This record gives sequence, C-alpha cells and structure tokens, in this order.
Amino acid sequence: MFNLLQKIGKALMTPIAVLPVAALLLRLGFGDIFDGQVALVMKSAGEAIFSHLDLLFGIGIAYGLAKNNDGAAALAGAIGVLIAKAVYLSIDKDVNMGVFVGIIIGVLAGTLYNRFYNIQLPEFLGFFGGKRFVPIITAISAIVVGVLAGYFWQYAQAGIDAFSNMIIGLDEIGTFIYGTLNRLLIPLGLHHILNSVFWFQLGEYTHLKDGVEVVANGDLHRFFAGDKSAGVYMSGFYVVMMFGLPAMSYAIYLSTPKGSRKRVGAILAGVAFTSFLTGITEPLEFLFLFVAPVLFVVHALLTGLTLAVAQMLDIHAGFGFSAGFIDYVINYKLATNPLLILPLGLVFALLYFFISFYTIKIFKLKIFEEEQEEHKAQNQNDEALAFIEALGGKENIVNTDACITRLRMSVKDSGSLDDKAFIALGAKGVIRTDILSIQIVLGTKAERIAESIRDVMR
Repeated sequence: MFNLLQKIGKALMTPIAVLPVAALLLRLGFGDIFDGQVALVMKSAGEAIFSHLDLLFGIGIAYGLAKNNDGAAALAGAIGVLIAKAVYLSIDKDVNMGVFVGIIIGVLAGTLYNRFYNIQLPEFLGFFGGKRFVPIITAISAIVVGVLAGYFWQYAQAGIDAFSNMIIGLDEIGTFIYGTLNRLLIPLGLHHILNSVFWFQLGEYTHLKDGVEVVANGDLHRFFAGDKSAGVYMSGFYVVMMFGLPAMSYAIYLSTPKGSRKRVGAILAGVAFTSFLTGITEPLEFLFLFVAPVLFVVHALLTGLTLAVAQMLDIHAGFGFSAGFIDYVINYKLATNPLLILPLGLVFALLYFFISFYTIKIFKLKIFEEEQEEHKAQNQNDEALAFIEALGGKENIVNTDACITRLRMSVKDSGSLDDKAFIALGAKGVIRTDILSIQIVLGTKAERIAESIRDVMR
C-alpha cells in the first residue's frame, strides 16, 4: 500500500504539471491585462483545464502508473472517467466526486493496464487482445465504479464535507496541522496526495460561467474562480519558499567548515534561488533531510506556523504551480493582502535563520563534511554508466522511473547498494522503501538522468 501511494503521488505530478499554464491563462483572462475578445479567449482556455481536472487526473495517473508510461493506459483512464461520471450522474445528479473520480479511475486503469497489456484472446477475438483490451476492461470496470458512486458516494461526500468543515472550523490550528504534515510527508512522497484534498477538493464556491452556476472545489480551483476566501492553504508557502528556506540555506552555509564554503555556497545558492524563484524546494530540503532530520522537523513546524500566521493576517494568495516569485508576480492582483507577504517573509526569514543556525550548533549537525567532493561526469552517458554501476549493474536493475526530483528505481536487491556512491554522484539523499526499490533524490535533473539510464540500458 505504501509503494502504491508513492506511485500515485508521483503520477499526480503529470496532471498537476498542466496547472501553471491553466492558471496563467486564467490570470490573463481577468480583464485587467487584456480586454475584449483576447481576455475572453484566455479565460475560456484556462477554464477548460480547471473544468476537467477529474479527466486530467484520470489520464495522468493511469499514464503514470502504467509500465513504460504507455498511452493505452491514458486512453483507458479518459474513457473510464467519462463513463463513470455519466453513470453516477444518471443515478443521482447531486453526486459530486470532484477529482476523486479521476484518482480512482486512474489507479484502476493503470493497474488494469499492467495486468492485461499482453493478454492473449482466442484467435477470432485476437484484434481485441493486448493493449486494445485495456480500454475495454476499464470501461466495464468504470460502469461498476459509476453505479457504486451513484448509490453510495453520498456517504463519502458527507464524510469529506464533515472533514472540510472540521479543518475549516479549527481555523489557524487546522492550517498549522496541514502545513506541518505537508512538509513531513515529503520524504515519503505522499504530500501530493494530501495536497489533492486541500487544493482540489476542500470547500466549494459557486460562480457563474456563461450564465450557468458552476461549483469550484478546492483551495486552488476556488482561488482562480474568484473566491476571495480561498488561498488559505497556499498563502503561507510564499513566505516559506521565498524567504524562509533561503534564510535557512544561509544558516547552513555559515555552519559549514570554512574549507568547504566555496563549494557548498555554490550548491546552496543554486537550490535557494530555485526555491525563491519557482517554489521548487525538494533539492534544498533533501540536502539536510537525511543528515539532519531534526532540522527538517524544525522546518516542518515553521511551515505550519507560517501558514497559520498568514491566515491570521487574512492573506489569500494562491498559485498555479508553486509559491515562488514568478507565481507571486503573476497572481498579485488576484490575491488579498499580498503585500503583507513581504514583511511577514522578512520576519520568518529571521526566525528560520536563527532557529536553524542554533539548532545546527546545539545538536552539532554536520550537513556538509569538509572532505566531501562532488562527482563530475564527462557527459550524460558517463553519468548514466556511473549510476548504473552504483545501482549494482544492469543485471540488478528491473525498472527505471523518475519524478521531478527523484530517480525511482526497481531493483533485485537494494540492500547491497552503497549510499555513499550516490552521494558522490550528486544525490541529496537516498530512500529505501523495501528491498526491491530505491529512490535517489537528485533535484530537477532526475528525469534527465533516468532517460539517460534507459538509453544506456537499451
């Protein structure tokens, strides 16, 4: 179950990767940048994506879970979502599964693909065998999902509403819990699943679209639909990613032995600027997650506190991709009290710096050793060969996969692999979920290295 949840979390990144484009188009369609027909075109294009998040999730998750990311699974996911929605709405028009129907069908379609992609049928049905069988069996399964949802989802929907109301009712305490869990789940790769509830399902906002009332669910979707109360579960991340983590990077730099500061400073400057500009934090977080877990817990608690304080100050600032400077500028006019993020950021930058600096000193944490040296590959093939060797050779590798920041490998035996070999190749950390899998945290180059490994393996 843990491995399945990790795979789902990774697969969620495929549809989520589309959202920055949708958010940008919606932003350009609000009428203050463009007007008339141009604004209408931009807004319609952005709404087309946000209105079909369930379909995108079904396609993306099925594609992400399928062996070799085959398009047949993505097609099956799309067909399954369309059928399931049509069935449960024919039974009960008040049922609203939101993105959950996409997640359920995506998992189902990806699993069915892996089970039946090479199935052999009798000769007279041979045309429908293999990958062509996957959309067929998924369609039949989607009917079952639709029927069950039509009669029973109302109870799950009531449970989700109760959970939403409980979290909302806790006010800043609920926001603190969410923010802390959001960071603590990063090592397990499960934070995307948590985000899918808060950003795409929690709460609802009814607005007019082409003269028809439409319901938007989730903090992110509601924010771009014009709900001024949305953005609670996103606003504080601007403070963390633009100010807090860069300040923590400086604390780590000052705590590094002087002989290593030049090299370490270059590393920290790169990942800190990435966090500030784009809101991608994993390359920085994984620098200290494994060697200084107490510092990561401090970071998680400060994140929760930041989100809670942002809510207290009535800041409502959403984002399409992540809480970096780019999203801050693009979505500034849509936000409520966005200017308060800057002084709040300075306050939390000081908190992050001093708490991090003295945590490192008190616990005598050694994040960068003086003798540590970075491996420099001559070219991509050499780099891939070095990783293959560190993974125990071709004979030990079963499957190569990657998400935005992690190389996810299925191997015959992960117990015999040496973490130091990966660290020498530039890894920020190593995760072993079981004896048959290993994850190497590399930052944004993970997908490129995975492709290079696949090329060499082929």
